[in-house]
Amino acid sequence: MEKKYMKQYLITRMQGGVFSFLLHGQKTVEIHCDPDATAGLLGNIYIGRIKNIAKNIGAVFIEIAPGQVCHLALKDMQSPIYTKKGASRLPQAGDELLVQVSREGIKTKYPSVSTNLTFHGKYVLLTTGNTAISVSAKLPGERREQLRNFVEYWENNKTVLHLQGAGYDDGSPYSELEHSGTSQHSELENSEHQRRPFGWLVRTNAGSASEREIVAELTALRERYETLLSQAKFRTCFSCLSSTPPSYLSRLADLYDSDAEQILTDNEKLYSEISEYLTHHQPGDLGRLVRYEDRMLPMQKLYSLEHRLEQALREKVWLDSGGYLVIQPTEALTVIDVNTGKFEGGKKTEDAFLKINLQAAIEIARQLRLRNISGIIIIDFINMKEETSKKTLLSLLENELRKDPIPACLVDMTKLSLVEITRKKKEKSLAQCCRECAVPK
Repeated sequence: MEKKYMKQYLITRMQGGVFSFLLHGQKTVEIHCDPDATAGLLGNIYIGRIKNIAKNIGAVFIEIAPGQVCHLALKDMQSPIYTKKGASRLPQAGDELLVQVSREGIKTKYPSVSTNLTFHGKYVLLTTGNTAISVSAKLPGERREQLRNFVEYWENNKTVLHLQGAGYDDGSPYSELEHSGTSQHSELENSEHQRRPFGWLVRTNAGSASEREIVAELTALRERYETLLSQAKFRTCFSCLSSTPPSYLSRLADLYDSDAEQILTDNEKLYSEISEYLTHHQPGDLGRLVRYEDRMLPMQKLYSLEHRLEQALREKVWLDSGGYLVIQPTEALTVIDVNTGKFEGGKKTEDAFLKINLQAAIEIARQLRLRNISGIIIIDFINMKEETSKKTLLSLLENELRKDPIPACLVDMTKLSLVEITRKKKEKSLAQCCRECAVPK
């Protein structure tokens, strides 16, 4: 039997798909489902063709394959990279350009695409959306400034940087690096003063990374970007220039070092896929990968994975106080109702209601991440009269939402004491994915 780590990322095949579970002790933090029959578009880069422009709704409709139409907000169409352009400087039907799928199609909605191309790494992202060097706000201020200066130093040196090894032998703040005489990036560095056409976003994981690891990823992402631009010149419309690996692999880049001490799988094919992916993209994480091989006690039984999944799909969620949540997704939004239930705290006073609401706030933030609930969320907390109680509740909820790796924003509390939250829509919800896998509730 494998040692139980406090924080584990489990990947297994069950019920018609590949399931990924992020566990922190006994708590289930995330569950992801990738149906076998579907090949996702998310993250893929295509040469698309503008089909039509609807100025009245500020939308551009772009085909990435015959009959496969995607939506792009006209206001977001900044600095597009065209492979074929008509006479007008403005975008027009028939223009061909590079687009990246930024959101999958959900129900009747088209997939969304962006002209801002993003290349993902574990420590940094390269994006054509802007030319700034940004650093995750989740890192301490001093470390943020250190990383920003480091990436800027790397970028401003127009020569290839070679690594000598760890340490600060010469007293320089970046003594791991030395210059060689020639540049490998001639296309983007013809002029000493030419501004790079892309920017960098330094991720939270970089906070614990070495300079060697960061430089290796900066170099690899820049080479991927340049290679893609070179290939685009000779490819035809609807070509897929870059396809992302299956989501259960690409999510490993989003996994914080502090989130999982171990990556565990019980499937031989999945183990080979994960090992190969980590070797090429995240070699530093290979040591965390373990294959579960106890045939007497299958991994799915040891960790009660089917039970965890069933719990994450329930409409009712019990709280320790005896109260409970009712989570009801609708076509337009998700409604969460907080109830006193079997609360046994004596008289139901303002303090009692606050206690239940505070427990509910913590659990709601956890459930949003666990179920991958996105879009508009309306919460009907137990009504409280005191303004101080409401402020305490909103402050706690806001702090809990900050822990979510996907941006979630507390909008306000309405006059009817309904709390509004928005959460960025990145993938389909767990419930939607499970329906595609035909997982029973």
